Amino acid sequence: MARVLSAAVLLPVVFGIIWFLPPIAILIMAQVAGLLAFREYASLSLGFGSKLFRGLTAIGVVATVAAVPHDLVAPVLVGCSLVMATASLATGSVGSAVLPNIASSLFALIYLGLPLGIVAKLQVSAGREAVVLLLATIMVSDTVQYYLGRLFGRTPLSPTISPNKTVEGAVCGGLAGAALLSLLAPMVLGPSSVVQRALFGVVVVTLGVVGDLFESQLKRGADVKDASGLIPGHGGILDRMDSVLFAAPGFYFCLHVG
Repeated sequence: MARVLSAAVLLPVVFGIIWFLPPIAILIMAQVAGLLAFREYASLSLGFGSKLFRGLTAIGVVATVAAVPHDLVAPVLVGCSLVMATASLATGSVGSAVLPNIASSLFALIYLGLPLGIVAKLQVSAGREAVVLLLATIMVSDTVQYYLGRLFGRTPLSPTISPNKTVEGAVCGGLAGAALLSLLAPMVLGPSSVVQRALFGVVVVTLGVVGDLFESQLKRGADVKDASGLIPGHGGILDRMDSVLFAAPGFYFCLHVG
């Protein structure tokens, strides 16, 4: 019940911001989501023994989200790398944790900042319909995976990483998400063949499944069940965004390059 109620509250807010407000609103929403997800990522990193440059990395995530729509990713990432390297020097540490700490900090920009920035850029480059299509595809895929996996799942998808995820659930969810994207893609892609739309859908939902498994791998390594308890019935915001973080770059690539 908590899972359903949380979705009933959050989904109208998220889709309302995307559909009715100007692009700056989704950029701000993406930055807020990035900060909340970073808090959870930082906690997971502690489970691996990594101590992030929290303040600098949080600023870096926000800056990276903003940089993507303005095509300023390279200078922002280079600048953040230099700042964090300098901050590491200021600590005077020469131990074996120096490189993992810097690497974990910089990975947050790539893992969180870039995909969320791409979501914001989609609003500008392809319109609100593209963002809605991406999120709806992942939402349908994740929901079907969860419920049908619980009902019919028998074969573990990745026993060591996520024992509760099943091949049957992933296939059902993937097909549902790909079907939705294929059905609604003309409003974003324009004239396109059934094969093009089907491949588009398969790429996006497959990346979503990979993103889900990757976050599960992080949680397994950190020995936690959920990234946090921020969203009742769902876990943390990272638990809800894990699929989008991998699917968004694939969606953008297929839309603009494929």
